Amino acid sequence: MPLTLPAKRNRISVAATAMLVVVLLLFQSSAWAEPLPVDEADIHSLLEKSLSVVEIDKEIARIGEQKEQLTLTMTETEKQLMLQEQQISDKQDEAGSVLRAYYMGERDFLLSALLSFDSLSELFQMLDYAEIILTHDKHTLNTYVEQYRKVKEGYTQLETRQDELIAIEEQLRTQRERVLALEKQLDEELSGRSDADRIRILMKELTSYWETAGIDEVKQYFRALSKAMRKLPSWVQDNKELLEIKGFQYTIRVPEDDLNSFLREQNDIFNNFAFEFVDGKVIAQGKRDNMEIKISGHYTIENDPKNAILFHVDELLFNGFTLPDTTRSALEEEFDLGFYPDLIVSFLKANSVEMKDGELTIKLSLKL
Repeated sequence: MPLTLPAKRNRISVAATAMLVVVLLLFQSSAWAEPLPVDEADIHSLLEKSLSVVEIDKEIARIGEQKEQLTLTMTETEKQLMLQEQQISDKQDEAGSVLRAYYMGERDFLLSALLSFDSLSELFQMLDYAEIILTHDKHTLNTYVEQYRKVKEGYTQLETRQDELIAIEEQLRTQRERVLALEKQLDEELSGRSDADRIRILMKELTSYWETAGIDEVKQYFRALSKAMRKLPSWVQDNKELLEIKGFQYTIRVPEDDLNSFLREQNDIFNNFAFEFVDGKVIAQGKRDNMEIKISGHYTIENDPKNAILFHVDELLFNGFTLPDTTRSALEEEFDLGFYPDLIVSFLKANSVEMKDGELTIKLSLKL
């Protein structure tokens, strides 16, 4: 049974949706099969570039917010460092006085007093007195050392954030240059066309459709995948035939048909969505409510911060239109599609992962 689009998608006007669907169907039917005719291919390229401009603009806004937040953090860190430097300046004089006292022999009287007692009660009194002085001296020195350490750490953190800020500013510059280049390219390609106004309308409608319905649809799939991947280790445990053990070597073999069955058990959204393992790639695609999505990616073994098999999105298509790398990166950051072997058995770690001939193969060994 087809699922209903979220309520907010209904805000798209009937006329606009109809116009867009005609265009999308025009390209969609051949986008992943035969090459498009020259004119259709040109229009497809223009629409795709316009969508990339919108998505990269979002990345620019995200990086700008990140830069603003980092700048505020740096300002706060600088204020704290100024306060700590004032505090350490006050303690520095006290610590210096204590050290000079020991260096100049001004604390020798304690030893003399302890060796010149006339009674046990006098000795105990002198010990108490010496303990008070020595404890105070130790506290003074420890306080100074601790504050000095905090100031040093503060400057290290500030330097790290300054490096981060430089990297963020470079990202911002790069993405702005990309957008300007794409916009210039679009203007140049549209300037010589008699149907430029019609194409601009199509660009606007595609952007509206993507932002009000498309991105939500894509995120629904990623969200469902993320939840399902968290249950995958226990599913492997329950299906012992997927796990092969030879000595201390463990191999998990997951046929694509079994994975698709598992996913459909987790969420109905996968009833019209299927995974394939082909030549080192994971390809997942499906169609629902006139929206077709294709995800192509690969797995890698990562050991930092923990051993994991992480999924990387190499290509993302919505109704035949390729989304830019910024969209893929944002989805990877928002949704964890990783597989964690230690959730199957705590002492296992992944050594390799392979995708071919309709099967995902993971080789594991004992943690050393």
